[in-house]
Amino acid sequence: MLQQAQIPILRTECPPGACVCGREILLAEPGADLRPLRLTRMEEDRLLERIDRVTTYEELRTLQARVRANLGVELRIVPGPNEVRTLRGILIVLEDRPGLCKKVRQSVPAAVRKVLDRHPEITYAILDAHDLFGLEGH
Repeated sequence: MLQQAQIPILRTECPPGACVCGREILLAEPGADLRPLRLTRMEEDRLLERIDRVTTYEELRTLQARVRANLGVELRIVPGPNEVRTLRGILIVLEDRPGLCKKVRQSVPAAVRKVLDRHPEITYAILDAHDLFGLEGH
């Protein structure tokens, strides 16, 4: 019996004009990294649910690594360039990459922000990891 080649399931197209993800350009490029397109709407929902279950800084770091490995994009969560007085001072950005839907680039940071709001200890760990609470030279 012949084995059929596994065809990856790709995210369905957004309505024309609704997204600027560059899906067509990415699909036309031979050898392109299609990982961002593999984030279907169902997988996006699973990712958002997974983000919602994060309760520690270590879990958040693991989630960032999994996003990097599975989608090939960076989820950056860092203190902003100015003084951080509120949660709004934390920058949460899902790297823009061809094939990554605009909706995903908005929904993932929003979900992370909700987690940080519910678990301020994660925010403190982020600040501490970037030496904002540590003493210089120690």
